[in-house]
Amino acid sequence: MSRTDMPLPQIRGLGETQRVDRWWVAPLLTFLGFAAFIVYSTWAAFQGAHYYFDGQGQNYLSPMYSPLIWDAPGIVSGHALFGAWPEFLWFIPAFAASPAILILWAPGGFRFTCYYYRGAYYKAFWADPAGCAVGEPKFRGENYRGEQKFPLLLQNAHRYFFYLAAVIIVILTYDAVISYIFKTPDGGKTFGMGVGSLVLTINPILLGAYTFGCHVNRHLLGGRKNSLSSLGVQQKVYDCVSCLNRKHMMWAWFSLFWVGFTDFYVRMCSMGVIKDFVFFTL
Repeated sequence: MSRTDMPLPQIRGLGETQRVDRWWVAPLLTFLGFAAFIVYSTWAAFQGAHYYFDGQGQNYLSPMYSPLIWDAPGIVSGHALFGAWPEFLWFIPAFAASPAILILWAPGGFRFTCYYYRGAYYKAFWADPAGCAVGEPKFRGENYRGEQKFPLLLQNAHRYFFYLAAVIIVILTYDAVISYIFKTPDGGKTFGMGVGSLVLTINPILLGAYTFGCHVNRHLLGGRKNSLSSLGVQQKVYDCVSCLNRKHMMWAWFSLFWVGFTDFYVRMCSMGVIKDFVFFTL
């Protein structure tokens, strides 16, 4: 029986492979999905306008601007915690004077350092690797140390971003609740429901499934224990989080899409492009 000695490792150039399947489809779709969201969210964040809607008595606030610490210059939304844009933020240029830039770093940091997203954008943007048995780029050289040095060392902050993301889920849940409180023409308040109310309600549900199914939360609730059988009620919670964790990729994409769609819906209503359909008001 003949045999051939193969030197290890077998070095391939970028994209070189013997695979005959369409291995490039998944990273391409991931790249397009991420790129589309990054472009839209960046554009929406720097608008500093049309981030709330109250045209028919509604009480809708875009999740990309929540929590709304201060209103954008010249805007009075009624949602801002501390009112008008403060003068001590004079150093922020006019084109960037948007409430979104003050808060998006928290959920953005949580997603950017997420264990699933790391694997996804490493493949889609850095080709590291582009796919199994596919050649990788050579720019890293022999000094490549993974996530042990800056800037990839910042990936270790994921556990801390989790706490911020959990707080934001609570705030977005509040935004969903008040979306059912409509303003009456005489200045009073009444219970009602519009399409926007449902859109804002679905948002924290999907974000909650993604956030609380996170590997960090799973570790906090039981991953550190040597024996799960001794956890009692905590084991049930751990099992629930593990169930969410098994679909972490699905929740990550659904929630990412819905955050963008929610902002888009509120923005289109605010601009008068579409009209929010109100099911009822009491």
